[in-house]
Amino acid sequence: MTIKIGESIPYCEIPATSQLTFSPKAYQGKKLVLYFYPKDSTPGCTVEAGEFRDHIDSFNQANALVVGVSRDNLRSHENFRQKLDLPFELVADTEEKLCTIFGVMKMKNMYGKQVRGLDRSTFLFDSKGVLQEEWRGIKVTGHVAEVLAAAKRLN
Repeated sequence: MTIKIGESIPYCEIPATSQLTFSPKAYQGKKLVLYFYPKDSTPGCTVEAGEFRDHIDSFNQANALVVGVSRDNLRSHENFRQKLDLPFELVADTEEKLCTIFGVMKMKNMYGKQVRGLDRSTFLFDSKGVLQEEWRGIKVTGHVAEVLAAAKRLN
């Protein structure tokens, strides 16, 4: 069952950086940008995280929290956050709970082989926790600016 526009994230608790636990209820009252990325410290994921970092003040002004999600463990996430000086939390979805809720796992071609991987995707929730916009299979360049513009438009 994949979440759709107009729906809320089902209740779940998943470990996040800074010894926090991701839970949808913790973000109500603010807009939430939940972005899924394949792997810490890889080229595209590093660029994407850096762009969210570089625009964090604008997201804050739009009352929008940014949270990154991948299947990496907390140790990898903490290293990635420190290396890039990321001002937002990363969720360690090692059991693929959020990946399943959002339907972001798919078969990909890597060096001629079919592998199961995470499809780079972003989801924007309003302050009541309702999904308002989604971007799937995105390209990194220009994506963060597009999400920021959508967050600013969202009341």
